[in-house]
Amino acid sequence: MSFAAIALLVAGLGLIAWVSARARAAAFAGPGKPRPHSLPSQHGWYVALWTVVPALLFLALWSNLSGPLIYDRVIASPEAASLPAFGMQRSAILGEAYALATGTSTTAFNREAFALAPIYEEAIAFFSRIGLAVALLIAFAGGAWAFSRMSPVFRARTRVERVVMGVLLGASLIAILTTLGIVASLIFESFRFFSMVSPIEFLFGFNWSPQMAIRADQAGSSGAFGAIPLFWGTIFIGAIIAMIVAIPLGLMSAIYLTQYASPRVRAWMKPLLEILAGVPTVVYGYFAALTVAPAIRDLGLSLGIASSTESALAAGLVMGIMIIPFVSSMADDSIAAVPQAMRDGSLAMGATTSETIKKVLVPAALPGVVGGVLLAVSRAIGETMIVVMAAGLAANLTLNPFDSVTTVTTQIVQLLTGDQEFNSPKTLAAFALGLVLFLVTLALNIVALRVVKKYREAYE
Repeated sequence: MSFAAIALLVAGLGLIAWVSARARAAAFAGPGKPRPHSLPSQHGWYVALWTVVPALLFLALWSNLSGPLIYDRVIASPEAASLPAFGMQRSAILGEAYALATGTSTTAFNREAFALAPIYEEAIAFFSRIGLAVALLIAFAGGAWAFSRMSPVFRARTRVERVVMGVLLGASLIAILTTLGIVASLIFESFRFFSMVSPIEFLFGFNWSPQMAIRADQAGSSGAFGAIPLFWGTIFIGAIIAMIVAIPLGLMSAIYLTQYASPRVRAWMKPLLEILAGVPTVVYGYFAALTVAPAIRDLGLSLGIASSTESALAAGLVMGIMIIPFVSSMADDSIAAVPQAMRDGSLAMGATTSETIKKVLVPAALPGVVGGVLLAVSRAIGETMIVVMAAGLAANLTLNPFDSVTTVTTQIVQLLTGDQEFNSPKTLAAFALGLVLFLVTLALNIVALRVVKKYREAYE
C-alpha cells in the first residue's frame, strides 16, 4: 500500500473520530444539565486532530526513513552480490529495478535489474506494511486518548483554536522564510558576480554583451556588462509606452463605470474589463507578435521609418492593454470611495457632472489612483513573455519606439536558459539583474502602499 493510500485511510479514521466525538458531545447538553464549555463540533475536531495529525507526521517521517531501509534490504540480498561496487552503472541498475518494482517502467536496459525488481517490490511492501501498522496504531492511540478526555467542562474549543493558530503561524512563517531565502540567494550570487565585474561598470555601463570567450586569445575575450541599455529598455516599454496606453484608458473606463454607466451596464462591463487581467501573458505575446508588431512595422515603413518586426512600441502597446484592469480597478475603487456628500455638494453648487469629476472626484481620489498606477508599473516591468515575443533581444539605448529593445527580465531568461556554468560572470549577471529588479519593484510597491494607506486614512 502506498503512502498516499495510507494517508487517505488515516483521514478516513479522522472522519469517523469526528462523527463519533460529535455524537458523544451532543449528549452533554440537555434539559437540567449545565451548559458545556464547547460545541459538539469543536469536540469532534479535537478528537479528529489527535487521530490524524500524529499519524500523518509519522508517515512524513517514515517516507524519508523507509527509503534507506529498502535500499539496505535490497543490497543485502544475494541477487545484489553481482552488482558493480560503485559508479554510474550500479546506480543505473538499481534505478531501473526500482522503476520496474513500482510499475513506472516495464523495460530495463540492464538485465540485472529484472532480477532485483522482485526484491525491491518485496522490500517496499514489507516496509509499507510496517508504516501502515504503526500509523494505524498511532491514529487509534491518539483518537482514544482524546476521546477519553471529553467531558462537559473540557475546553475543546481552546485546544482547537490553538492548533488553528499554530497552522496559520506556520503558513506565515513558510511564506516569510521562502521570501528571505530567495532574497538571500539573490544577494549571495550577486556578490559573487560583483567580485568578478565592477559594480560601477554594471550600473553605469552602456555596453551589454555578456558572451564570454572560450579561449583567451579569442576576439572579444571579455564580456561587457553595462546594464544601462537593459534598464532603459525596461523603463521605455514598461513605464513609458505601456503607461501611456494604460493610464488614460484605465482612468477613463473607471470614470465611466462609476459616474455615467447604469447599474445594469456596469454589472456587465466591469467583469468583461477584468477578464483582461486573467488572460495568460503568452496569449498577449501571440497577439503582439502576430498582429500588432507586423501592423506597426507596416506603419513605420509607410511613414518612411526603418522598422523591424520586433519593436518596443508593439510590446509596450500590448503590455499597456494587459495592465488596463489594474489601473481601472484601483481607480474605480478610489473614485467610488469618495464620500457622496462631496459629489452632492458640488452638484448642489451648480457644477455639471463633468466639472464635478474634474474638480472634485479625481483630485480627491488621486492618491488611490497614483497607488494603482505604481502597482501597475511594478507589474509591467516584471513582464517577460510579451517582450520576448514582440520586442526582441537587442540591448539598444534608443528613443525610437520602432527599434528593437530588450528588458531586464528577458535577459535573465536568456542568461539562465540551457546548460550554464554558475562560476561564469555571464550566468551570475542574471542574479545581479534580478537583485536590481527586485529592489526597484520593492520600492515601487512600498511607495504605492504608503499612498494607498494615506488615501484610506483620509476617507474611512
